[in-house]
Formats: sequence, C-alpha cells, structure tokens
Amino acid sequence: MTVIKIILIAVVLLLTGDFISTFFYHVPEHIFGKYHGAVHHSHNRSFIRYAIATKNPLVLITGFLAAFPYLVFLPVFWSLSPTGTILGLVLAQSHVEFRHLSPTKWTTPNTIIYICKLLCITTPEIHWQHHRNSRIAYGDIFTFYDKPAQLWFQFLLQFKQPINN
Repeated sequence: MTVIKIILIAVVLLLTGDFISTFFYHVPEHIFGKYHGAVHHSHNRSFIRYAIATKNPLVLITGFLAAFPYLVFLPVFWSLSPTGTILGLVLAQSHVEFRHLSPTKWTTPNTIIYICKLLCITTPEIHWQHHRNSRIAYGDIFTFYDKPAQLWFQFLLQFKQPINN
C-alpha cells in the first residue's frame, strides 16, 4: 500500500503541477507576458543567464512562476507522502531536462516514444514543436493538456488587443 501511495502522490503532483502551469502560467505568459517568449523560445533558454545578460533580475520571477505550480501544494503532498512528493519533484525536473534535449543531437528511441505515447508524456520532439510554434504542443509533461490549452489560448487572445490599446 505504501508503494501505491508514493506513486499516486507523485502522479497527482505531476498532473496538478502541469495543469496549473499550463493554464495559469504558460498560456497566459505567451499572450500577456514577455519574458517567457524572450527566454524560452530563443537560443538562450536560461532565465538566470537572461537575467544576468539583461541586468534585469525581475526575469527570475518568471522562472519561479514556471516552477511554482509544482511547489504550491507541497505541504499537502508532503504530509501525505514525503517520498511520493520527492519522487514527483524529481520526475518533474528530470522531465524538464528530457524534453529540452536538442533535436539536432538527440532522437528519442522508438521504445521510449511508444511508452510516452501510451502515458501521454511529452517527448523532446513534441516539445520542440512548441519551440517552433508557440501556439501548439502545450503541456510541459502531459500531451493531453494541448488541445484544451489551445482553446484557452484562443479565448485569452481576445483580451490582448483591448489591453494594448
């Protein structure tokens, strides 16, 4: 039962973190923000390097906001299963590294692609589609957030024009 609890907490942390990150940070930042696009969709993918280069430490807030959804429920998850919480955070960070593997230097093996498709997990190839076209391939960890995120993007886009005028 303990192993099931650990796995369950890790999965719930990943699901909720990715949901909040996608719908409350990532999509709105593409429409209303400026730092995510300037950093994440450029050759310089480090908020720290970008903050130093531009001498603008406020950029780090955007980097923190990307991680915040995975940390917000930490006290609740920790009280239920510290091990599951740590596992979830390690998997989330590992996936950040995995999905940012260079498409020119890495090709995901077919077996891993098959497993990722079964589990609806974003591969580097899918994530790089998002780097090329910021209106597709949402969901940092889970691919099933993509279609609803695109609808959310279209909905929020209606509000951009009045704010800029």
